[in-house]
Amino acid sequence: MQEEALRMKASAFRFVVLLGMVSLFADMTYEGGRSITGPFLAQLGATGLIVGVVAGLGELAGYGLRVISGRLADRTGRYWPLAFLGYAINVLAVPALALVRAWPAASALIVGERLGRGIRKPSVGSMLAHAGSRLGQGWAFGFHEAMDQTGATLGPLIVAGVLAFRGGFGRAFAVLLIPALLALLALSYARLRYPAPHDLEPQATPRVKRFSRAYWLYVIAGACIAAGFSDFALLAFHLSKARVMTNEAIPVLYAVAMLIGAVTAPVLGRLYDRSPLPTLVGSFALAMLFAPLGFLGAFPLAVVGVLLWGFGMGVQETLMPSAIASITPGTQRATALGTFDAFYGVAWFVGSAAMGELYDLSLPALVLFSLLVQALALPLFVVAFRRSAEESRGSPA
Repeated sequence: MQEEALRMKASAFRFVVLLGMVSLFADMTYEGGRSITGPFLAQLGATGLIVGVVAGLGELAGYGLRVISGRLADRTGRYWPLAFLGYAINVLAVPALALVRAWPAASALIVGERLGRGIRKPSVGSMLAHAGSRLGQGWAFGFHEAMDQTGATLGPLIVAGVLAFRGGFGRAFAVLLIPALLALLALSYARLRYPAPHDLEPQATPRVKRFSRAYWLYVIAGACIAAGFSDFALLAFHLSKARVMTNEAIPVLYAVAMLIGAVTAPVLGRLYDRSPLPTLVGSFALAMLFAPLGFLGAFPLAVVGVLLWGFGMGVQETLMPSAIASITPGTQRATALGTFDAFYGVAWFVGSAAMGELYDLSLPALVLFSLLVQALALPLFVVAFRRSAEESRGSPA
């Protein structure tokens, strides 16, 4: 019996590594593309308003679609087909930008890339959680996020290198076809080796009629974090406008911030598996400090603020799905993760708009808004965790 458990654990580990490779190449592709879509649209004649609307619409639609794709995955059991469809749209839309010559077509591909991510994210998260039930959800999602962020670091650097030595957005987008194809190849191999990832779960969990109160408390807490967490575009805009650092230094610092997320994610995952609540509350409390340091600090403090921003991204992508996966049945995780992401995305959109408005009015007001809204999540995490513990013991509400 023990030998069988060890064999399944080793199998789960290999599956997590394979999905991590897929994520590495995929992130190289779309994060590399996202690093230059703004200036690319500007070159094609788009206005600042168009750039903002396209970026916001893509994120909002991509997050909103996850409710539908998550429910569809759980009801049909077609996790792999949805993962393939989503990844294909997600990564192939980026090199296709090399072929367009007008901003409407480019905008459609940029939004399409986000929609592809929305299609595949709940299915991939659900399959990853099956392996996480063997290895620890924190470690599984932490390792996946580390590969994710590594790709997000390498992609923009590759694009920067192409622009520096060859020149031209078209060539930069075209080069990203290589990691895009590698992502699809790795995904195909993972599907071949693991046609039924749910077999990795130690035992089947029964379906429930509705999600628990603990789940919804985590959803509300995640929405608070999202609403108060600035998009990097606004932070970079401030660093450039206030002349805190040069435009050339900002993308390099962004790559370093992504690297911080890659390094810390698996460590946070391990800590979460051992001590969930202190890790959850402590990590988010630390990440909150990005706002006063990044928006109010001079160069040295602003650098620390950006690095904490990268740390915060790693915290969100590692700990929140770990918490959701830990309290939801395996047959409904795609729905749970998709629903959480939809609320998160709407809150991010609303919060980003509010902080953009506050930026023009008062930097201290923006920072205060960011800190207060995120701080609301901390007691919610405590209540959600205790509620989850009571529900797992079958205690009365």
